[in-house]
Amino acid sequence: MRVPRTGRGWLFAVHVLRGQAQVDFMPSAVTGAIFTLALFTAGWQYGLYGLIGTAIGTGTAQLLGVEGGRVSAGLEGFNACLVAVGFAVFLGPARPATMVLAAGGCAIVTVVTAAATTLLRGWGLPALTLPFCLMASAMTIAAPAFGRVRHGGRVPVAPGRAAEDAVALALADVPRAFFANIAQIFLMPQWYVGLIFLVGIFAASRTAGTMACVGSAVSILTAWALGAPAARIADGTMGYNAVLVAMALCGVLLAADRWSLGFAVTGAAAATVLGPALNALVAPAGGHAFTWPFVLTTLVFLASVPALPRLRRAGAPSLPAPAGRTGPSVPQGV
Repeated sequence: MRVPRTGRGWLFAVHVLRGQAQVDFMPSAVTGAIFTLALFTAGWQYGLYGLIGTAIGTGTAQLLGVEGGRVSAGLEGFNACLVAVGFAVFLGPARPATMVLAAGGCAIVTVVTAAATTLLRGWGLPALTLPFCLMASAMTIAAPAFGRVRHGGRVPVAPGRAAEDAVALALADVPRAFFANIAQIFLMPQWYVGLIFLVGIFAASRTAGTMACVGSAVSILTAWALGAPAARIADGTMGYNAVLVAMALCGVLLAADRWSLGFAVTGAAAATVLGPALNALVAPAGGHAFTWPFVLTTLVFLASVPALPRLRRAGAPSLPAPAGRTGPSVPQGV
């Protein structure tokens, strides 16, 4: 039976909103709507870039015939969302060149996602935000070489060295850092935007929301204990990777229990340390760590799971199966 045109439009909108939500692993259109609100709260340009970018990525995947379950779950939209927002942040949202490059990047990242998914599937590992990292890293490193493209946006500050910045963390900075860690997943620095994102996560899953809080707290404690610059802790650039790692390793990709909780806490601390290391490595070339610490930490920890019997993979979240399809409708591989 053919779906009416209005019905197809509604389904596509749901897929796009799920793509927004999948940035934080949630296949929920409600969460996607809350995330969209958060981006518009940060700046209407970022809201538009995120929404249109996700739509371009989702539409490209449909056009290229990507498996329907992935599209319907939003798994073909979240990297495109991050690519669009990342281009807007680093190149300036009002520039025509940014709009063209962001649109092209959102289409190309679908191909990169297919390649990464195919290559990693043999090891039983998900692509995560690896496609976004590859696209965004290429953009930031190449942009200075092109006069019509070069950096013109609000470039997030990379974590500095403790010897150069104050390391005393004021008590008032702790709650700001707690929510900014969550906002910085979308490259947004405002703590209140992070609060809205956290509400969206809890709307989909209390476990995921709790682990986002755990990851944020672990990153703050780890960074403070090691003497990280207080300004970098407070603005969230030290902690957003830890939030994603904690969510991934306890409740999303691994079953939530006491063993995966300890695994996730360890991973979150490791990602906090890895972030400044990667920033120092790519900074001379004009690059940025983006979510590389999350990707590398999570893939290493997941690769160890077959050798660690105490840990077990989570089952796929349940969603209504698309017509003509049986079994889990959300593939593991966020």
